[in-house]
Amino acid sequence: MSLLDTRVPAVLLRIDRNPFHHGTLGAVRSLGRAGVEVHVVADAAGSPVHRSRYVCRMHPPPHPGASAQEILAVLRRVADRVARPAVLVPLDDASALAVSRLRDDLTPSYLLPRMPGTLPERVADKAELAAVCASADVPHPVTLVPDGPERAAEDARRLGLPLVAKWSRPWLLPAGSGLRSTRLVRSAQQARELYLRTGEAGSRLLLQAYLPPGEDRDWFFHGYADRSGAVRAGGPGRKQLSWPRGAGLTAVGRWTPNPEVRALAERLVGELGYRGVFDLDFRRCGTTGRYHLLDFNPRPGAQFRLFADSAGLDVVRALHLDLTGRELPDGDPVAGRAFVVENYAPFAALRTAPGGRELAWYARDDRGPGWAMWALWCRHVSGRLRERLAATAPVPAPRAIPRAASPSLTDNEKASS
Repeated sequence: MSLLDTRVPAVLLRIDRNPFHHGTLGAVRSLGRAGVEVHVVADAAGSPVHRSRYVCRMHPPPHPGASAQEILAVLRRVADRVARPAVLVPLDDASALAVSRLRDDLTPSYLLPRMPGTLPERVADKAELAAVCASADVPHPVTLVPDGPERAAEDARRLGLPLVAKWSRPWLLPAGSGLRSTRLVRSAQQARELYLRTGEAGSRLLLQAYLPPGEDRDWFFHGYADRSGAVRAGGPGRKQLSWPRGAGLTAVGRWTPNPEVRALAERLVGELGYRGVFDLDFRRCGTTGRYHLLDFNPRPGAQFRLFADSAGLDVVRALHLDLTGRELPDGDPVAGRAFVVENYAPFAALRTAPGGRELAWYARDDRGPGWAMWALWCRHVSGRLRERLAATAPVPAPRAIPRAASPSLTDNEKASS
């Protein structure tokens, strides 16, 4: 018998069009394996997720950049089709913030945690997060928000180079702009040029002191704050490999006990009054040894399935249990358990894992998404390779056009000359 109330379906929402978002598949499997009817509101074109045996139905998502009212209209249409109250699980920042703003309009069709409506936006905004950390006495890298291009260059020199440049609301970045949510800046001129694209980016540019990566420095904490505020499920993990290397998402992570990281997470969530699923990123300073909070994501992190404990509890199941009034089981941490994203770390997926391991895409009981992912990934990689070859191909030198010979004078012309 399932611990979860299988009478209550789940609706997973993702506005982002990334077809390789393995966290969506993780949520589908986590709830589907427990017997919950799973509806997915996400782009199905080319995505491996729709191949999962645990998806009851795919629904068209709001378009990127949709207004709150457009998102509300989509969710109301889905609610009409589901025809009974469902647990709503936003899986990207844009979804999480829209849902928090629309909470009153979405109930009673959807079950949602209760928390201050502006809190998810405050913690997701990378400029606001600095102030949040200061008020909670949680270490955070020194952060400056320039108000002009020359000030950006000046702030870069003040912070020291290299430094980290971030857009405060990365979910607003337009597709195809070439702008990245985070990048390493190596000169004051680069900082100035980035600031000049603020209007295009749609949010403020912030400059942040650079904490160099290194062994045992990148950590994360996933958790669920229940209706009483207690942090349940999840735990601390160590990022062993990222994609792109040194500054990207977790390609290989390991569940690793860390009382200091746990204490920081619990104190921050408690002081904020946060409720629901959260994902925190930390980096340990190599000089001071202190853990600095880099990001607060008000939603499940893509690798949340790393933290499935001995009772089978993870943060998404904890959300469903709590919102349906069920008790959360007390499981034991599975220290040493690993999580591997195969397309970003294929060799790690082949190695033995003494502490146990979960793959992001392949599963014996649900093989369709894994096969679909590899087909899609091969097309993606070959397409990128063709783009790079085209960009680096030498431009052929223009061929010299032989000058036409001057026509000779005819006999008549000679005679008249």
